[in-house]
Amino acid sequence: MSDLPRRAVTRSAKLASLPLGFAGRTALGLGKRTLGRPAEAVAIEIQQRTAEQLFKVLGELKGGAMKLGQMLSIFEAALPPEIAGPYRATLTRLQEAAPPLPASAVHKVLAGALGPDWRDAFAEFDDSPAAAASIGQVHKAVWSDGRAVAVKVQYPGAGKALISDFNQLARLGRLFGVLMPGLDVKTMLAELKERVVEELDYTIEAASQTRMREAYPPDDPDFYIPEVIAQAGDVLVTEWIDGVPLSKVISDGDQDQRNHAALLYCRFLLSGAKRAGMLHGDPHPGNFRLLDDGRLGVLDFGAVDRIPPAFAERMGRLLRIGTLADIDEIERALRDEDFIREGVTIDTESLQAFLAPITEPFITETFKFNREWLRDMAAKVTDLRPTNVVRQLNLPPEYVIVHRVLSAGTGVLCQLECEIPARAESMRWVPGFADPEPAAP
Repeated sequence: MSDLPRRAVTRSAKLASLPLGFAGRTALGLGKRTLGRPAEAVAIEIQQRTAEQLFKVLGELKGGAMKLGQMLSIFEAALPPEIAGPYRATLTRLQEAAPPLPASAVHKVLAGALGPDWRDAFAEFDDSPAAAASIGQVHKAVWSDGRAVAVKVQYPGAGKALISDFNQLARLGRLFGVLMPGLDVKTMLAELKERVVEELDYTIEAASQTRMREAYPPDDPDFYIPEVIAQAGDVLVTEWIDGVPLSKVISDGDQDQRNHAALLYCRFLLSGAKRAGMLHGDPHPGNFRLLDDGRLGVLDFGAVDRIPPAFAERMGRLLRIGTLADIDEIERALRDEDFIREGVTIDTESLQAFLAPITEPFITETFKFNREWLRDMAAKVTDLRPTNVVRQLNLPPEYVIVHRVLSAGTGVLCQLECEIPARAESMRWVPGFADPEPAAP
């Protein structure tokens, strides 16, 4: 597997270097405090150096460690731009520079999944990948019945590398805790590992995509979910769809196209729990296409969060309470959902100042998402001072993927520089968000 260091000892050594570096920095920090440097300045320095080393090692490994780095947006959000910027650049460079799996290796995977006569299933098969990801690549082909299809092939050894990395990283809870002391890191990492294990199983992905297609059938006026054609082993064959990638709308779309794409994008992410009992967990622009008929095509259902009705109601209620002016009620709701852990004291004025702009899109009739607003949000979150209320907040495991979708989805809407009625969409699609109906007299 060309893009993952094969030798486990090499990967383990890189990961093992993290806690050793942390211990050294902590000892150095203690010495500096003894010499009279302010404790807060020393703490920030330790956090910055820890974060720098943490993401450097994660970026070098790609594999499971890189996957973790991609998913842990909450940690990236806690970093100052001078660290987060190079980290994101490292991941992007690794992603783009990953050499494709040789055709012979692709053929071996296809034969193992579909049988030695796998070519009989295809009228045509392009050996050059159309797209690549951290655990696999996609080839365009023509199915035997003439339909254009996308053939997703998992890298040999990807699963073993992912699980090995997560087992190593789960031991580093204290290190992650330096960045966000209010966070229950161990539980969150366990949840992430479970999700990644699911993502490796194309049987689960095929079932998730089929369920989504049933909830959003082919005649849906807003969305199109490609049909699953075949699945076996580490191969998934789905209908191929063409269209304008959302990234192209971001770079070249006019305002009407941006607003239209943004409204559908927002609607899809908000409606999943109500319509399908599921949440698309990877709202990257590359997974969405604006089709010729104006609908939004949705791809890649490897990362999907299953949302039970009771949890969907709790999420909607929490979002609604967050839009209220009563900070005491907001704090109670956050404690009820374990966003503020037992024994953690929160300054309510700081909490209100932090939450007010975040909930703004769900208060006004329409909201203009733009990069300037996003930069203001990022400035609040990336403040590493111990007094920053963000650092005292927890991320409950059931909200890990929800947080990922909310933060990444908001980022995409800001890239689209759009104006949409996010509140009305929430009222329509998010259970528990609308005010409860008054009891009959």
